[in-house]
Amino acid sequence: MTSKTSFSAFKSWPSAPFTDSLVQKSISSLQRKPTLVNAPIIKTRGDQLLQWSSYDEIDHELTLASPDAVLSSSYVIRKALTRKHFLSRSILSYVTKNPQSVLSAAAPQTFDIEISFADELEEMLTDELWELGRDLDCDTPRWWILKPGMADRGNGIRLFNSRLSLEQIFEEFEESDDEDAEDSGEQEEGTAVITSQLRHFVIQEYLSCPLLVDPREVAVHGFAVPSILEFRKFHLRAYCVASGALQVYLYERILALFSAAPYASPTSPEEGDRTPIDLSPHLTNTALQKDHGEQNVRLLEELVGCHIFCDASGNDLRLTTDDVNNIIEQMSAVLAESFQAAIQNPVHFQVLPNAFELFGVDFLVTYNPSSSPAIQVHLLEFNSEPAIELTGPRLTWILEDLFVAMGKVCVEPFFSSPFQKTWKVGESEYGFTKCLEENVHFR
Repeated sequence: MTSKTSFSAFKSWPSAPFTDSLVQKSISSLQRKPTLVNAPIIKTRGDQLLQWSSYDEIDHELTLASPDAVLSSSYVIRKALTRKHFLSRSILSYVTKNPQSVLSAAAPQTFDIEISFADELEEMLTDELWELGRDLDCDTPRWWILKPGMADRGNGIRLFNSRLSLEQIFEEFEESDDEDAEDSGEQEEGTAVITSQLRHFVIQEYLSCPLLVDPREVAVHGFAVPSILEFRKFHLRAYCVASGALQVYLYERILALFSAAPYASPTSPEEGDRTPIDLSPHLTNTALQKDHGEQNVRLLEELVGCHIFCDASGNDLRLTTDDVNNIIEQMSAVLAESFQAAIQNPVHFQVLPNAFELFGVDFLVTYNPSSSPAIQVHLLEFNSEPAIELTGPRLTWILEDLFVAMGKVCVEPFFSSPFQKTWKVGESEYGFTKCLEENVHFR
């Protein structure tokens, strides 16, 4: 495309001022500077428009109608990735057709259900959830984690390992519904969820051997490293960018988000005890933690040298640079095949040549010294418009670099650079590693 046409940019993030500021800095860093406008409009033929806004603010009809003139920061349809139950179905279909896929080991066993009331469970556990029912009836049932399909920030997450405890969870949700009906003006903090509003749930295998380290070994703000370690569970938040139809990139700065309490394996309550299981050692979502400081946020690369908890031996095990590189390689492979699974479901994921999008992708890392590999990456979920404000001030710079890199990789080639350097899958530029390149035909 030539640089002689009118070039404007529309940005609007009403509920995310921090994201708005990052987008502004990225737009300002572009070689060709657009004029900021208050509404997404193409006035005359030949005009070019960048819509870098939240999903609800984007004019998606304009995106579809002007594939050569309008670039937007979101795909129109991407439920196959961002809705938990659609993601699980996409992966199941893909793995069934491709049993050698990395997703066979990386995706925890998952069931998706549509339910409103606890009394529906008994029939489900003998019908579509019969595999789960069989597991819950065995002598040593596994632990499972229940997640609302459309909730975010950890809302509605529960643990269970029996039919009774699962029934009690939905009874709790129903009681919460009743209380909300009586007093709709108050909203409790925590992980409450209204079942009548969220009918879709996923039930996912609880990964029982998470990689455990103590984030305090990476001292921040001058705090001393403790003499006694408290090993905690964490998940990895990776920033993934999809562009066009289709390239997928993994940002090199990966966050490790830790639980608020030292890890302890989940245990069943005493018979008759309806006290909810303490989720603080298990949930690593920083949005649920009362202290929203930075004490539970680290970069993955900062964890090199930290001790690894291993109760099978007294060895002084530490996370190495090779371990981190292995984790990142696994993440790249999982991302590539997750998108492969999604594009095979075109009803719920439709790529566009004139769109790009940032996803926050969550992974859990398990450690089992008797397995090969001992360190295994598992996909948890994709998040659109990720809550980047929870990263904290200490690591704001990684987000600034991320958004500037998105401008270089996704925006500039569309508007102003007729000759772009090509880079292969596995190569890195601008802090991004290319995970996937596909030529998906757009109609």
